Amino acid sequence: MTTPTSSDGSSSSGRPSPDHDPWAPPTSAAGEVPRLPYPVQTAQQPRNGMGITALVLGLVGIGLGVLIILFWISWLPALLALVFGSIGLSHARKGLATNRAMALTGVVMGIIGLLIAAGSAAFTVVTVKHVVDHARAKVKEAKKEKEAAAAEEKARHLPFGKSYTFGNGLKVTVDRPTPFVPDAFAHGHAKGNKAVQVTVTVVNTGKERVSIETGLPDVNDADGASAELVIDGSGRQKVLTGYLLPGRKAVGKYAFSLPPAAADRAEVEFSPDVLRWDDAYWSGTTR
Repeated sequence: MTTPTSSDGSSSSGRPSPDHDPWAPPTSAAGEVPRLPYPVQTAQQPRNGMGITALVLGLVGIGLGVLIILFWISWLPALLALVFGSIGLSHARKGLATNRAMALTGVVMGIIGLLIAAGSAAFTVVTVKHVVDHARAKVKEAKKEKEAAAAEEKARHLPFGKSYTFGNGLKVTVDRPTPFVPDAFAHGHAKGNKAVQVTVTVVNTGKERVSIETGLPDVNDADGASAELVIDGSGRQKVLTGYLLPGRKAVGKYAFSLPPAAADRAEVEFSPDVLRWDDAYWSGTTR
């Protein structure tokens, strides 16, 4: 006769059944093993922040690098994009991130941004150097032109008896003024003034004939005032005009009246073509 057992493996008499495993977990009335309250583990979230940051910084770096005036700050976001992108790739290799392509794009854009920043910097340096060199060249050119003009101006001021050659090949010499005695019918000579004669010699040193379009020389006295041209009927005055053949010489003679208080020194202005060439100046004493 068998002794009935209870659901916990003990007999009705209170003794455990010989077939009962004392180490087995207790069973419910329906024979199911109860589940212990273990904590439930959830899936870990991907760490995609570094890749996203790298992509954004790469775009910012490229955008700033394209704007030449902002290249000096474009290198920073580009460099950070390279750093964050590398970290994002490392997370992707370890399975901690799922946006490997985004991180890789951030790295590439960071490199491109750095290259653009370097290129913009080089372009700016070259451009600034070109502008500075051009400005310096302009300054030097202006200085040379000024010095050349000063030298030319100085060369056009001579003492009596010296020669000056104009651009058309005419070599002009103005001699020291000599005393001139006007006749009784002279015009332009006041009583008590000193009349002088100015002799202008022109030689054509070129290979072509040259037209002389001079008009008359101007004479200034020692006070800088213009002297009066003397015209008389003696025929001693001669005006330079017409053409002068190569190797030929022409002589012009003009009389002027100087006030006695300023007659010791004079300056003569003359040009063989007043429309093309600036006057040359001869000066000195009249004695």
